[in-house]
Parts: sequence; structure tokens; C-alpha cells
Amino acid sequence: MRALIISFCVLVLSGCLSAPSTNPADLPAGEWQLDPGHASVTWRIRHLGLSWYTARFDHIEASLSFDPANPEAAQLTATVEAASVSTGDLSFDETLRGSGWFDAERHPQIVFVSERVEITGEATGRIHGLVTMKGETHPAVLETEFYGGVFNILEGRQALGFGADLVIDRTQYDIGRLPGNFIGDEVVLRIEAEFLQE
Repeated sequence: MRALIISFCVLVLSGCLSAPSTNPADLPAGEWQLDPGHASVTWRIRHLGLSWYTARFDHIEASLSFDPANPEAAQLTATVEAASVSTGDLSFDETLRGSGWFDAERHPQIVFVSERVEITGEATGRIHGLVTMKGETHPAVLETEFYGGVFNILEGRQALGFGADLVIDRTQYDIGRLPGNFIGDEVVLRIEAEFLQE
């Protein structure tokens, strides 16, 4: 009986959901906050030139200011807790939190702040900004795809979805002091994010 009730609820809810719109003009202006239950930051780096070593950060926050009449003026701030690095190996996580890597005790946050938005296609853009990590700040670009916006009936408010890639040079931030070509210099971050309107 319980399974029947759940199936019925799923069918009712699915009938209420409309397809996301990728037209910014269909979306309301305003302030948006990241929905942490529907967001992730994973990163990968070359290991010995043989494979991509992949891990993630578990605690992230972000805010977005967005006006569909002027999408180029959107402003984004995102914060990652450095100590939330997660590789699946608890001992190595502690190593990465240490001074030779993220130095999470002295520099607890990794921050991206946008400076300008460049529209590159109907649903793509580049968010130019600054990344501050381990006491260093350098320019960075989020290659972004806008998945669209829709009214989230479970939350009772509008939602937006994005995916983005960010490439940074770890040596600019003095992260990972290893000899030779043990690991690559470039770190590729993949961001998936849903925002809810405030």
C-alpha cells in the first residue's frame, strides 16, 4: 500500500513539473542562494601522466544576483570550505588539509568572486573572476552552461541550474610540493549547482 501511495505522489508531482526554460527573459530578477543539497564541486588532476585523480569538496556556499534583462551584469560569489576536501581516503584527506597543500587551518576558505560575465551562446557563457586560495588571488574563468530555470514545487520558489568548468594552476597557489611530474600543474574543477530564489 505504501509503495502505491508513493507511486501516486510521484505521478502527481511529475505532472505538475514544467520543462526548464533556458531563456533568461522567462526568469525573475533577484537574489539567489545555492541549494547545497543539489550542488557539487569535484576536482581532478593528472597523476604520473597515467590517470586523472578525482576528489571533491563537501561544503560549499554561493550567492547569485541576476537580472534577465541584463545577464552580463550577473554577480556570483562562491565559497568552498578547504577542510571539506574528500578523497575517500581519510588519512590522505588530513594530508591535503595540511600546510603543504590547502593549509586549511590558516586559510579555511577558497573563494571565487565574479568580475564580469561574457555571453558566448544561447545557454553558455564565461564568468570572469578571481580565485583566492591559500592567501593568493589570481584571475580565473568559469566556462558555464545554463541548464535553465523552473518553479520548484517542493521548495515553493524558482530555481536555476548551472554547470561549469574551472581550470587553475596549483603552482600559483603553492599547493602540492612534489618533485618532477608526480602530479600535473593544472587542476580541473567541475561545478554543478542549483540556486533557489530568496
